[in-house]
Amino acid sequence: QVQLVESGGGLVQPGGSLRLSCAASGSIFSINPMGWYRQAPGKQRELVARITSGGSTNYADSVKGRFAISRGNAKNTVYLQMDSLKPEDTAIYYCNARVSSRTSYGTVERDYWGQGTQVTVSS
Repeated sequence: QVQLVESGGGLVQPGGSLRLSCAASGSIFSINPMGWYRQAPGKQRELVARITSGGSTNYADSVKGRFAISRGNAKNTVYLQMDSLKPEDTAIYYCNARVSSRTSYGTVERDYWGQGTQVTVSS
């Protein structure tokens, strides 16, 4: 089993910054990719940013130039630096990881999600 634990959400004023962290633990052989999604009230969950094990990134158009995703040295952690936050960034942010685990049946690949962390941008 794999667990994703997020931290770093909170309340911030427009124009402010927050840094989200996500750490994966458990039966992990490799993770590729890791990313952040968000879901605002009444809206579908959407991709915010994603990073591969090789360091390639992609971002939602709405956050390009303001958010930066990175992975820790241990490769089981991912960060989201959010700058110039806007009220429309308010949402629950979820960490996602596509994890490969070695089992007696061979290598199994599965998506895992964190519990979500609330980000509220308001004056």
